[in-house]
Parts: sequence; structure tokens; C-alpha cells
Amino acid sequence: MAKDMELTKVTIKDAFWTTMQQLVTDVVIPFQERVLNDEVEGVEKSHAIDNFRIAAGLKEGEFYGMVFQDSDVAKWLEGVAYALVIKPDAQLEARADAMIEIVAAAQQEDGYLNTYFTIKEPEHRWQNLLECHELYCAGHMMEAAVAYYEATGKDRLLQVMERMAEHIIARFGEEEGKVAGIPGHQEIEIGLMRMYHATGKEAYKKMARYFLEERGKNPAFFEEEAAKRDWKHFGMIPEDTKYNQSHARVYEQEEAVGHSVRAVYMYTAMADLADADKDKALYDACKRLWDNMIQKKMYITGGIGATHIGESFSVAYELPNDTVYAETCASIGLVFFAKQLLKTEKKGVYADVMERALYNGIISGMQRDGKRFFYVNPLEVNPGTSGVAAGYEHVVPERPGWYTCACCPPNLVRMVT
Repeated sequence: MAKDMELTKVTIKDAFWTTMQQLVTDVVIPFQERVLNDEVEGVEKSHAIDNFRIAAGLKEGEFYGMVFQDSDVAKWLEGVAYALVIKPDAQLEARADAMIEIVAAAQQEDGYLNTYFTIKEPEHRWQNLLECHELYCAGHMMEAAVAYYEATGKDRLLQVMERMAEHIIARFGEEEGKVAGIPGHQEIEIGLMRMYHATGKEAYKKMARYFLEERGKNPAFFEEEAAKRDWKHFGMIPEDTKYNQSHARVYEQEEAVGHSVRAVYMYTAMADLADADKDKALYDACKRLWDNMIQKKMYITGGIGATHIGESFSVAYELPNDTVYAETCASIGLVFFAKQLLKTEKKGVYADVMERALYNGIISGMQRDGKRFFYVNPLEVNPGTSGVAAGYEHVVPERPGWYTCACCPPNLVRMVT
């Protein structure tokens, strides 16, 4: 199968981005590979690849890390796919192929793929959609599968994730024998749409629409889900359904609220689906949310999500410099959303925001050596207060090394490549 030509239509050769891409392909990707394999001393343990080895029965051990640890591997693989287009590397491709085989070996007979529940709590699969990120991890691995297929023509991971997609489709929905469900952290919607574009299979687009349209139909869904469980993970029941944008149906949402990464990932999928189906009502909702976010809730850097409380949007125009959150992943998600809107409507404002976020709100998240990263992107640091005083603990004055919740570093890799 041939490489996807969309990835090869543009070659970047300039003094700025070429250097940035070279840093990622030559330094950051190999560094993160070693981190994921627990081969770098002095950084927090990842164990992400060993989790897959253990789930596959290739190694003995226990699950380690965040419940969404699988997504670190997925984002790294997606970044590798784009890197192979920028700079072909037979050895890197062979190592990625080997990693994909480990992922494939961890897949269960029914198509289910998630190392946390395979290793640790198999009896509790799909029982805590609020906190346990099964759909989130699946979405990221779907994105990796499509990217690797488009970049290399190899469909091994795509086949794995098609099986996972079929497993999800068989479980969730309105049809007889299925159960209602929405992800606690949006991302599966993006993954399913990318699977649809790569394969042309309408079932994937239909499933993405289901997850989007089911959201907010029953604002008490997660509370009711928690009441059914006789076990707890974090034991979190959201008091404010705006946190994960489940307070209202997507067509009715007027304001960017809640956890900023969840929000822009959802908006990205909404814009993609609206374009694919020429759904004016869905597209109008995207534009309302865009206007609210860009005009009232975005920093001059393209950062979004002003408050550390819930890593969320605050009220209109409340954009403090010294307690800023502006998570790197949130600005990355903002670029994804802008890209989808620009695909539908060729308006300069979407490209302007993409440029603003790329130059200011995203690459600020990585040090020039490619080995230290900001999760939070501060605009003001006060010695003796930032990183120390109550309410300022998150505003660290220097980029930390790799950290346990490493969502941002591999997200930067896939964005830059």
C-alpha cells in the first residue's frame, strides 16, 4: 500500500521549523523511546511499554503508571509515523514495527485493548467511563494507527484498532443489546473520525456521532454510573458536569467551559463530523464555541484553560499571568480545532490562531534540548512564590524533566512532526 500523499505534499525547509523538526526526529523521539522503555536514569518511571509486554504475556509484572498510560505509547507512535515521512529511518521504523507487534499481542480475543484493565482489573472493564480513560486511550491508538498506515502503508496497527473499534461499536449505542455511554475524557471521537477517513467505513463515523450526540443528553450519566458500581477507582463524582462538557448537548453549548483539553478535543471532532456530513447545526455550534473561546478565554500566547482548578476555562476575560495554567496539550488541541474549521471555511482567523498557538503556546512546552517540558506554561514567575505558595504550586519556574502524567511531551512530538 502506498503512502498517503497528503503527508508528502508539504516539505518544510526554513531556519526555524526545520531546526525544530530535526530536534524532534534526532533527539526527542529517541529520548522518549528510552523513557518509555525505562532506560533513562533520573526521570520518573514510565513503564508504558512494559505494561503492554505484561498484558501480552511477554513479561511478568504489575501495571504501573496513570490509568491512561497507554496513550503515551500511542502519541509517540503517531509522532514516529510523521517523523518517518520527514526523515526516513529504517531502524526507527523497525523498532516501531516491533512495538506495534507488542501492542497487537496485548489485544484480547474480543478486540479489547487496554493494559490497565487487562493486567489489573479485568472484571471492571467499561464500568467507570468517567475516570478510567478506556475510550480516551483507544482514540489515541486509533490516531496512531491511521498515521502509521498513511505514512508507511503498513496496516498492522490499523487492523488492531479496527478490531477495537468493532468491539466498541458492539457495546455502545441505542440499539437493542447495547448500553449507553460517553467518554469521561473526549478523544475517541477524533480517533473514530480518522478511522473513517482512512477506511471509508461509515460505522466509524456513525459511532463518533453517537458519542458526540449522546453527551449531555443525560447530564446525570456519570453520577448514575458511579451509583451502580460496588468499587471505586478515584471515587470522583463530578459535582459540576461542565467539567467534562456533559452538562448540555453539543448543539446547545454556547460557552467554552470545563477541562480545556477535553473541550477542544471534543470541538475538533465536532468540526470534523460537521464537515464530513455537511451538518450546519453542528458547525454553527462549533463557531459559537470558537468565538467564545477566542474572544473571551484565550491568552495572547494562544494558551487556553486559565485556572489550575480542574485545568479548566475560567469566566470571561479572567486570564491571570501568575496563576496561569495554559496546559501545553490544550494549545495543541486548539490547533487541531482551528485546523478542522479552516478545512471547512477558509478564514484567516483560524490560521492566525494556529500560528499564535504554535509559536507561543506550544513549543514553549519543550526546552531546547528536547528533554525537559512544561505541562503548565507560566506567563509570570515570582521567586519564592511560584511553585511554592498555596495556589501557585503548579507554576514551576523551570521546565521539569519527564513526569508521571506525561501527556504533553509525546503530544508535542506528534504536533511538531
